[in-house]
Amino acid sequence: MSTSVEPTAPTGSPQPTDTGRRRVPAAVSLAALSLGGLAIGTTEFASMGVLPGFASDLGVSVPTAGIAISAYALGVVVGAPLIALVGARWPRKRLVVALAVALVLFNALSAIAPSFLPFVALRFLAGLPHGAYFGTAAVLGSALVPPEKRARALATVMLGLTIANIVGVPAATWLGDTFGWRSAYLAVTVIALITVLAVTTLVPSPPGDRGGSLRGELTALTRPQVWLTLGVIATGFGGLFAVYSYISPILTAQAGVPTSTVPLLLGALGIGMTVGNVAGGRFAERAPRLTIAIALVVYSAVLVAFTVGAHHEVSATLGLFALGFVGMSAGPALMGRLIDFAAEGPSLAAASFHSAFNVANALGAALGGAVLAAGLGYDAPAAVGAVLPLFGIVVFAVSVRMERRRAV
Repeated sequence: MSTSVEPTAPTGSPQPTDTGRRRVPAAVSLAALSLGGLAIGTTEFASMGVLPGFASDLGVSVPTAGIAISAYALGVVVGAPLIALVGARWPRKRLVVALAVALVLFNALSAIAPSFLPFVALRFLAGLPHGAYFGTAAVLGSALVPPEKRARALATVMLGLTIANIVGVPAATWLGDTFGWRSAYLAVTVIALITVLAVTTLVPSPPGDRGGSLRGELTALTRPQVWLTLGVIATGFGGLFAVYSYISPILTAQAGVPTSTVPLLLGALGIGMTVGNVAGGRFAERAPRLTIAIALVVYSAVLVAFTVGAHHEVSATLGLFALGFVGMSAGPALMGRLIDFAAEGPSLAAASFHSAFNVANALGAALGGAVLAAGLGYDAPAAVGAVLPLFGIVVFAVSVRMERRRAV
């Protein structure tokens, strides 16, 4: 099988891109696209931090309030393929701007929701642009650089999502605690509005960007390699969520970490994700398949080590950093692999990347909850999570074997 992608910029050194009268360096354009990831990552994870606030204000219990978080995740899963198909014919820059406008609208409305049911509906709507934004921005961003720099460009587009875990989520949570939960969503609205302005003024439309076609996008779904790569993501990377979903009781009960200190330790996870994402872009440029394989093996080992490390504050912090680093290091290589094998419809395949991660999220959280409910203790989520990358390795081995046979 050919692994060519849609025509991108000419080979050679990255050239500044032309946005109207001004020429903008490609790095600046990619940074503008990454702002959307900062808004998305903040609105997704800050909801967990301000959950007690909106539960109390909207008159529901904390467990009931969790429905709003599930509604957002459902919006991500539904919206990623749906919007990629509906917007298949749109020029990709126009679609990215429209999705950023949707982030502005639905987060602003979330901030003024009068009661719980409208709030749940708005959180579902706020989740719809999530995967489609990243998928379309990834394809657009990769067209702004030479092919040999694509993996690094994909990592830059994803950078805002990882930075959100270091800066955006703690800041939004602090705003929610200090000025009320609605201020957290207003902050996301501001970031999304800046994204609209930045993408409009700093990101060019690549030559010949007339969007794709509905038939081309659907063709991507007929490719076994696309489904196998999505399977690697869905099965191989649920271990993080098996731990992350229950990280507060794990740290407080086993490592003796005060509740007020938990956010600081989670900052180590965010830093690890950011560093791993940047490093993963470099790794993917050199050896994409090897990067994915090593990440899965090391991921399983780190989760096993975390069953011991989570009993001590320092080792738990190091473990969280390692989980974030290894988990994100495979991201650019996996995204590039999806785009390669879905050359006729890269937007749908790239958007499905985030749907697959939400499947991993649901799978990991469910398994972690099941072993805790069975009374196996707070070591159990990491232990069961360590099994998931092994399934990912099997799926990836099938994918690589098929790829090599087709090449021969």
